[in-house]
Amino acid sequence: MKKQDRAELFRQRLLQRISESGVSRSELARLCQVDRSTIAQLLNDDAVRLPNAHLAAECAAALGVSCDWLLGLSERSETSTDLLLTACEITDAERTPADIQLLEWHKAAAGYKIRHVPATFPDILKTDDVLHFEYAAYRDKTPEQASSTMQETIEWLKAPGSDYEICIPLHAVTSLFEGTGYWEGLPSTVREQQVEHLISYCRNNYPALRVYLFDSKKVYSSPVTVFGHLLAAVYVGRYYMVFRERGQVQALTEHFDHLVREAEFDARSIAEQFEQIYMRGKTSS
Repeated sequence: MKKQDRAELFRQRLLQRISESGVSRSELARLCQVDRSTIAQLLNDDAVRLPNAHLAAECAAALGVSCDWLLGLSERSETSTDLLLTACEITDAERTPADIQLLEWHKAAAGYKIRHVPATFPDILKTDDVLHFEYAAYRDKTPEQASSTMQETIEWLKAPGSDYEICIPLHAVTSLFEGTGYWEGLPSTVREQQVEHLISYCRNNYPALRVYLFDSKKVYSSPVTVFGHLLAAVYVGRYYMVFRERGQVQALTEHFDHLVREAEFDARSIAEQFEQIYMRGKTSS
């Protein structure tokens, strides 16, 4: 960038931050320990000039932004300390289908591709009976509330422009279909209805919804959801670890894409594969 262009960008960003912060020019001069005329010269569009390093740093500190941003060296205005704090944060996880935080992240990511690896089986693919079976023991939300809220999410995901990819561990599917492990005690009639719903849902919503199955013996993933390039949330139990820095989000995006490449079954034929998995389970039992 030419010196004159950088000087003009500095002036524009300095004006922007003065307006946003409500700090007057006189107050900025006082905080930077310079004359008001010095600040006026920086903001004068007839004679744009770059400040020295010390004054640039003082302006950035006074206005609560990074010096790199003022100088056009970064598109992030946060200070390095703030960037470290927001690059990875920990937020509460309700662990219900009606998790308000998850819904807010989905809404914020409208128009972006969402990539999801569930903790058990994707809530948006479950029937009401399966939701009732799984969440009946939770005190914060009744199964009815959870089911209602999840239906709202499903309708939102059907909106034009929706682009949703889900990678599910193969064992999570077989245990649900067979009613074993985590799903022990799930009635056979409920499991049959779940299979029928899953097959129909995947067929009717492809390609906006693309589901893949991966073998956890070959590749592994923690539960994670990537909301476009905005953020990625890793579920660790009581909390989500939330990553917002572009490099971190990109790394988790690449991790998800690796799961897709290693998937046992392609999204186009996933409905038929679900049917075959279910029938093999019935035959073996």
